[in-house]
Amino acid sequence: MTATAESPPTPIVLTQKRVWLIFSALIAGMFLASLDQTIVGTAMPTIVGQLGGISNMAWTATSYLLATTIVMPIYGKFGDLFGRRWLFLFAIAIFTAASVGAAVSTGFWEFIVFRGLQGVGGGGLMILAQAIIADIVPAKDRGKFMAPMGAIFGVTSVAGPLLGGFFADQLSWRWCFWINVPVGLAALIIAFRYLSIPSHRPKVRPDYVGVVLMSAATTLLILITDWGGKQYAWGSPTILSMAAALVIIVGVFVAVEARAEEPMLPLWLFRNRTFVLTSAIGLVVGLVMFAALAFIPTYLQMATGASASVSGLLLIPMMIGMMATLITSMTAITKTGRYRMYPPLGALIIIAGMLWMTRIDAHSSMWLVSAMLFVIGAGLGLIMQIIVLVVQNAVSPGQIGTATSANNYFREMGGAIGVAIFGSIFTSRLTEGLTEVFRTHWQEAAQSGLRPDGLVPSAVKHLPGPLHDAIVGAYAHALVPGFWYVIPGAILAFVLTLFIPHLTLSDEAGMVARGEAVLAEDELSPATPEPR
Repeated sequence: MTATAESPPTPIVLTQKRVWLIFSALIAGMFLASLDQTIVGTAMPTIVGQLGGISNMAWTATSYLLATTIVMPIYGKFGDLFGRRWLFLFAIAIFTAASVGAAVSTGFWEFIVFRGLQGVGGGGLMILAQAIIADIVPAKDRGKFMAPMGAIFGVTSVAGPLLGGFFADQLSWRWCFWINVPVGLAALIIAFRYLSIPSHRPKVRPDYVGVVLMSAATTLLILITDWGGKQYAWGSPTILSMAAALVIIVGVFVAVEARAEEPMLPLWLFRNRTFVLTSAIGLVVGLVMFAALAFIPTYLQMATGASASVSGLLLIPMMIGMMATLITSMTAITKTGRYRMYPPLGALIIIAGMLWMTRIDAHSSMWLVSAMLFVIGAGLGLIMQIIVLVVQNAVSPGQIGTATSANNYFREMGGAIGVAIFGSIFTSRLTEGLTEVFRTHWQEAAQSGLRPDGLVPSAVKHLPGPLHDAIVGAYAHALVPGFWYVIPGAILAFVLTLFIPHLTLSDEAGMVARGEAVLAEDELSPATPEPR
């Protein structure tokens, strides 16, 4: 290859104005994906009821999760190889188009296909936004940008359930998807105009075999955790066969990656102490977080009689706690450049919150549970975004996307495993508890016309006191032991955070380090008024 062929295009000039315009495009894309995740959940019972898919309702979540998790590492790696501009535009376009398809769906499985396509777009929006920030902002200044990105989740966590409930009750569930069209088009226009980052041709052949093998392994793991203990017994031939296939595919994947010229997941990354630790922390925290929180809305609905949309709002205290510590820690990191103290502190706060949540019973007030969730959120805010910042700072500028997507990928895998384990424990104990309740209180249940398979929050709310307390108690007794099971995971996360090495935060943006951009000489960041 000639020197001319190797020469990069003329570097762009990174002015503060250009950085903030690019950031506006990223915020628009992330708002689109984040709003969809919260707005659809509250309307899902109405959707599956009208489309005739109640018996397969789990696929509404599984299809999106599966697609998102599969494409995360692909977007990360291909962004490093080809550039992230056109991938980000593709993610917005496919998400918006899939929203139209979901809105006009007339059958359940047609709807599931479009939910999966939404996942293809949503996964890219999240990963690429985090990677592009690392491209245009030095690690030492990145905190002031990552905090507002985290705030997007706080805003949509409140707006989403309200809008979803309103659309399902007052207009039509289809508006949960139609609303994505103007938002998506606006995001596409903003990104097309202002996402001025370079694209390039890869110098080596992408690892397409690795893509296929990693996607197959991800699919098997998600389906095993989703089906195991529900559709199939854990010891059934189906689950055991899938587990055996997973082991074989992972083995082949490792062998392929060891020989690939540009591997999908470079094995040398696992020799990077920071990468290994942050990936392990992401997996464990994902396991603890998703496992502990997955069934809280169900319990809150039964304990308070709240609707699905209202129960989603009951998680707001957790988001407030998360945003408070995220913004505070990111601001401090930007000023001091020190980050090691925050993840261990976050893990300790999560452990304290989990221990407190083991005190939940049938008489726990809504305010008490909200305070518990606030503590959990405060702990998460000191870990999740910080470990992304740390791993981005620890790898070469050419591997930012790969490292970012890998960290998110392991967190999603931890979440899938955690929900599967917690779900099996919760379901088993709840079945035993409700069986005992209906055996003991059969007269009250018969007089109320209540059946075990007919438990809905509105019906439970108006039951006689003893029967109401017994049913809510069964949910609490099913929920609480799960917290004891995940506390060791939170302790492990704390131990792992103690070994995160301190590396000086880079003062050079990824694109500058790769020679794709230069910093404007006449403009300095408002947060750093003195020359570097």
